[in-house]
Amino acid sequence: MTSPNSLAPWLTLVGIGEDGVLAPGSAEALSRADIVYGGARHLELAGAFSAEKRTWPSPFSSVFAELAALKGNKVAVLATGDPMWFGIGSSLLKHFSPLEMTVLPALSAFQLAASRMGWALQETECLSVHGRSVDLLRASLYPGARILTLTSNADTPRQVADLLADEGYGRSRMSVLEHLGGEKERRAEGNAESWSAEVADFHTLALEVIADPGLCLRARTPGLADDAFRHDGKMTKQDIRAVTLAELKPYPGALLWDIGAGCGSVAIEWLRAANRTKAIGLEPNAERRQMAAENAVALGVPHLDLRDTDAPAGLEGLPQPDAVFIGGGLTAPGMVDTALAALRPGGRLVANAVTLESEAVLLDAFQKHGGSLKKLSIHKAGSIGGLTGWRPLMPVTQWSLTKP
Repeated sequence: MTSPNSLAPWLTLVGIGEDGVLAPGSAEALSRADIVYGGARHLELAGAFSAEKRTWPSPFSSVFAELAALKGNKVAVLATGDPMWFGIGSSLLKHFSPLEMTVLPALSAFQLAASRMGWALQETECLSVHGRSVDLLRASLYPGARILTLTSNADTPRQVADLLADEGYGRSRMSVLEHLGGEKERRAEGNAESWSAEVADFHTLALEVIADPGLCLRARTPGLADDAFRHDGKMTKQDIRAVTLAELKPYPGALLWDIGAGCGSVAIEWLRAANRTKAIGLEPNAERRQMAAENAVALGVPHLDLRDTDAPAGLEGLPQPDAVFIGGGLTAPGMVDTALAALRPGGRLVANAVTLESEAVLLDAFQKHGGSLKKLSIHKAGSIGGLTGWRPLMPVTQWSLTKP
């Protein structure tokens, strides 16, 4: 059993602004510290203190072991703005208990940028592409959006401008807010389609998203048109996909296993439907896996985790899912039982079948485990001679279950 004293705070996260102003209480924390970590810029901005100064190690990931070895000392970490908003705080919490940490936030880059732009922060999308793909922005674009994003370097605005033009938002206004709160603060503005400004590495990017005429909007509500995906015809089609996602019930932070991911349509819509969702797609076909990867980038979810493996054998060792979709391989021995056993209590399992053999598996699962079994049939209007009639698509049998 861990004693309360062993989790007494010894690690202090100190927010600091571009002007060197420390978060309230930080001066005392630094004066009591034995060791202070930070970037060279942060250590210089913080001024004089008696503690040992250490810059970040290379590779950065080794710092967590270094910090763990310093328990028993008073350690402070300098970080820009609010360490808990796309800062080092979230990384540290993966390694240390919050009971071991004291967090002293300064004004965040988002707060400063919103004040400069005159935007209400609660009505603004706050994102980060720092060390991440700018393709993440694709899922957050809509007419009238106001987006503040942290960036990697001086080239990020150009990459974002190209992305906006590619997505049909070339008229969008871009504002680069350099060195917010410091003596070198500066603002550069322009349109995405004609962006050419030279900017500093350290900045926050503000976007006023304006749609080009005739833009075909891609909503985050599940049910994107089939032609939004590159596919070989074998995919969960739009109407069935919308019903499938409704049954899977995506929510922020939840993990999906997409078994037989194909072109990735279900996993991609899952990732778009709620913030911080995660998805692992299992697809042994190399061409479909490549299509899924390309679709994920194009639709703003490049973090889709694609695995070259079959199920159920390939399920072993994966993180426990909050939802499972079986879109292929239903007739593989043990598929349903293995997926259901792995699913966390209260999680959702949804399986679709188009063949009689796979339908028989779902009937057996329904009789054994309960849940909901239904047949989905879609008819679309089409030309019949000189008239119009209904053309049926292949019906889909769907079984869904909430694990007790």
